[in-house]
Amino acid sequence: MNAEVIQLPAWQAQESGLKIRAMPKITTGAAEPPTTPYRETDESLMKRVGIGEDAALAELIDRWKNPLVNFFYRSLQSLEQSEDLAQMVYIRLYRAAPKYEATAKFSTFMFHIARRLLINEYRRRQRKPLESVDPATLAMKESTSSDFQVMEIEEAFNQALEGLPENQRTAILLLKQQELSYKEIAEAMESTESAVKTWIFRARKHLKSVLSGLL
Repeated sequence: MNAEVIQLPAWQAQESGLKIRAMPKITTGAAEPPTTPYRETDESLMKRVGIGEDAALAELIDRWKNPLVNFFYRSLQSLEQSEDLAQMVYIRLYRAAPKYEATAKFSTFMFHIARRLLINEYRRRQRKPLESVDPATLAMKESTSSDFQVMEIEEAFNQALEGLPENQRTAILLLKQQELSYKEIAEAMESTESAVKTWIFRARKHLKSVLSGLL
């Protein structure tokens, strides 16, 4: 009998030391490559927001709502609070738009705002309450033994993240979840690349130590 393979997001499996099987690519025969539609840059959209174009703000929100909520949720473990903080990011972006200068990537600028709001939330309360349900499980119609094992791993991973200092947790999330470079993370966190590398090294070491014996 073949051993059961647990499918997890690749970056979670990497940080926890677990091995996952790559999903095979499915092809249906030769076909001409699709034409890539024009995609306006985030920086250009921010400039349009600055001159009062609400449609540009709506486009930015649509692009970044899921990454922002996921970023906050990994630290707060509350979907409602994560959505509230994401909404506050949109408000800050709207207010900053008239004076916005694209001196760095838009994502770096946005996650700098997100991190400041997250730190303020930490200061507002002494303890971060946990929710028992992950957003990824809200749409599940039925649960199997494999589903529960994935949920157990996910819960352990969230608890391991929560045990990290804020700078380590933010750095590893920006690197793996949001795919920012070390330089961009340093800019977002107002620090140096060497400090970011140290935080990420320590975060990885902690996560692997906590989760390596789970399976």
